Amino acid sequence: MGEDRLSRQISFVLEVDRLKNVLRRTYLVDGGRRENSAEHSWHVALMAMLLAEHANEPVDLLRVLQMLLVHDIVEVDAGDTYCYDPHGETDKEAREKQAADRLFGMLPPDQGKYFRALWEEFDARRTPESRLANSCDRLLPVMHNYYSGGISWKEHGIRSAQVYERNGCIAEGSAALWEVAAELIRKGESEKLLRPGE
Repeated sequence: MGEDRLSRQISFVLEVDRLKNVLRRTYLVDGGRRENSAEHSWHVALMAMLLAEHANEPVDLLRVLQMLLVHDIVEVDAGDTYCYDPHGETDKEAREKQAADRLFGMLPPDQGKYFRALWEEFDARRTPESRLANSCDRLLPVMHNYYSGGISWKEHGIRSAQVYERNGCIAEGSAALWEVAAELIRKGESEKLLRPGE
């Protein structure tokens, strides 16, 4: 039993290496290239370690970090769905559930169940930990977009209203982080990195 458990764990580790090949629409801050989903997961987990003190409610930081390390694993199969693409959103849930079934199903049953629960908790945003995790996950791309000179926003003709609507949930996890995001969105519009209005 022990060897089978270890072999399943090793197979999963090797499989999720593919997350490094999933490119997001967000550019690195220096604008040199698009980031991949594995880089994003590391970066947002580090961000949560630093910013957890700004959560609206006390949180179990370990659980926040676990969620952030797991939340995009389904993109190995489902790919990254651009957050401002309404067409991509139509089947995102089905694609990601199918990916979760396969990927978390590779693990020993107890770990597969635990990883899946983390992933579902993150998406539901019903716990203080998931709300903070989502706040960081939403704020980081706003920061990347603003500090890279709005490359991705400009490429896709994104309007400030879209960014406000997409990221308003940041306030659920941290009022302070929402203020940071809102200020970057305001500056992005005034500096013409974002198109104004709706």
